[in-house]
Amino acid sequence: MPETADVRRILVVEDDAVINQAVTDRLRGSGYDVVQAWDGPGAVTAFAEAAPDLVVLDVMLPGYDGHEVCRRIQADRPVPVLMLTARDDETDILVGLGVGADDYLTKPFRMRELVARIAALLRRVDRAAVLAVRSPETYGDLRLDAASRRVWVDGDEVHLTPTEFDLLLCLAASPGAVLSRETLYAEVWGWPGASGTRTVDSHVKALRAKIGADRVRTVHGVGYALEEVRAS
Repeated sequence: MPETADVRRILVVEDDAVINQAVTDRLRGSGYDVVQAWDGPGAVTAFAEAAPDLVVLDVMLPGYDGHEVCRRIQADRPVPVLMLTARDDETDILVGLGVGADDYLTKPFRMRELVARIAALLRRVDRAAVLAVRSPETYGDLRLDAASRRVWVDGDEVHLTPTEFDLLLCLAASPGAVLSRETLYAEVWGWPGASGTRTVDSHVKALRAKIGADRVRTVHGVGYALEEVRAS
């Protein structure tokens, strides 16, 4: 069952009717309110009408694909998105992260893992406010506004996905300190003890592309640290 008292609403977008219903039944059995969609346009409409707390989104969809759906819904309102992909390919994953996906599962997947990842993403949303309180507003030429979830680098605003922003907040909460991949996965994704090192690495790569590679230092075999960079 979900850990919060309020019932969370999840939008399931999958064109395979069998998979869609199986996921829906499992999530409803876990205590979630579920709304279904089977194609790209229907997903965007259902998102606007149902205002879900999280979206489970297949990449391959009729109408337009999951990446376009993700782009459109994130432009409307930031929301956690778990993408389902048929290929465990880094390029496809990075494209998904770039349009606002927070996590991904490769088909075929275990329902138990799907439910666990959804719960972890929802915990991450709940933890975001805590991370924001303890993070500094400025770090070198990097400025964060936790309330509006906006970021500026050397005076220019940079658009981050929800998970990229939370990852940056987590790193900024301990500036200069090296945080292990396991720590970052537990803090940002809210799933302690799970193996999510590739998920962390993919998000760090996407974050670096937006704020500058020199701002996130890699300590090989350990993890990552936020480095101070001054405007020249």
